[in-house]
Amino acid sequence: MADFTMLLDHSGHILELSVNSEDLAGAVDDSWIGRDLRDLATAESRARLEELLNRVSADPGAVASCDASHDVVDDGDLLVRYRAVARGADAEILLLGQDLRPEANLRQQLMNAQQALEQDYWRLRQIETRYRRLFDMVGDAIIVVDGDSHRVIESNPRAAALLAPELDSIAGKAFPLGLDKSGQRSIKTLLDEARASGRGQVEDIGTVAGDHRFDVYANFLRQGNEARFLVRIAEHGSEAGSGPAPGADQLLGASLQASPDAILVTDDDGRVVAANQTFLELAQVVSQDQVLGQLADRWLGRSGVDLSVLLTNLRKNNSVKLFSTTLQGEQGSSADVEVSATALTSPRGRHLAFFIRDVGRRVVTEHPSAAQLPRSIEQITKRVGRVPLKDLVRESTDVIEALCIEAALALTHDNRASAAELLGLSRQSLYAKLRRYEIDGPSDEGE
Repeated sequence: MADFTMLLDHSGHILELSVNSEDLAGAVDDSWIGRDLRDLATAESRARLEELLNRVSADPGAVASCDASHDVVDDGDLLVRYRAVARGADAEILLLGQDLRPEANLRQQLMNAQQALEQDYWRLRQIETRYRRLFDMVGDAIIVVDGDSHRVIESNPRAAALLAPELDSIAGKAFPLGLDKSGQRSIKTLLDEARASGRGQVEDIGTVAGDHRFDVYANFLRQGNEARFLVRIAEHGSEAGSGPAPGADQLLGASLQASPDAILVTDDDGRVVAANQTFLELAQVVSQDQVLGQLADRWLGRSGVDLSVLLTNLRKNNSVKLFSTTLQGEQGSSADVEVSATALTSPRGRHLAFFIRDVGRRVVTEHPSAAQLPRSIEQITKRVGRVPLKDLVRESTDVIEALCIEAALALTHDNRASAAELLGLSRQSLYAKLRRYEIDGPSDEGE
């Protein structure tokens, strides 16, 4: 019924104490016997305990409850929910205590999760705002087309001005529109090509009025069960010729330079051509000049294998999502990161954009005081690349050995002698392994 039980006299002094929870060992013990319960509570809890004792003493047989805290735990207060009942006026009081620390732990984890969700929500709102502004500011016409119905889902003002000057927006209209018959046929062929290969382009397409000639570039994107075409329309010949290589501001834009997530742009071989400020901070470098032209695996990945895997998947699929790896800083620091990447193709060449999120500060479900030893093979395999193979093999053996000992103790109801026999070990060997793996268990009583 309770984690611990106390019997108090009518003045509040503890006469008897029984502890039923191993989690309370060292916090609630026989040193409490003979002391006034109120003296063991924190200052703000004494009044509540006083009121509780007075209430049950005045109404024998009635059950009353309150929450209180005791400053008897090294890493914080002991939170307790008390239920009390008196046997009669000026008689003994029975007090049942429930440890509230697990509940408080869950509440703290919930609060951390809520704060993390709130931060992610506002970060996404900010990213969406920047996306909208970039969408409206870009000089070329940008159109997002539904992959099934071929209707325009989104477009920037430039697209409406070029294709349908009489309309403020072309959202919801069938695509292509505003082009001559030859151009419409070319666009339908372009969309089929983009669906098959992921991207495509067609040049020198005219409008119905004949006053503009365009080059059109299309990329096919699949997001869950939805398919989208991302279409860019540029004035014909505006990107012809080989100009100077674009700088960081051209490739990223001012808003992406200020993104809270690290962004890295490389060529098709993985050499850095641009990086935003967040990446420079994670990589512990002062300026962008220190990263330009360098292979990205100098910072990204546990080894060169990670970047090779990313490049291979980008060449095959044009995108990668939620690839877990690490980012190494120049000063020796390391951060756990998630990488999503996409391939960008333009007349200037092919580039790869890596979106890198630091996940080291995410809310975790494990209690901070959990044992450092991995508790499953899955946890061990996640450490591949960070820990040498011989250490991983040793840890795997330790995990299996510890789990077998715990299973044997469970089967024998914590009888160590029987557990040792079940495992084929001597008692001394079992005791040594219990100490080694810090597996708690009762003494040899009743063996």
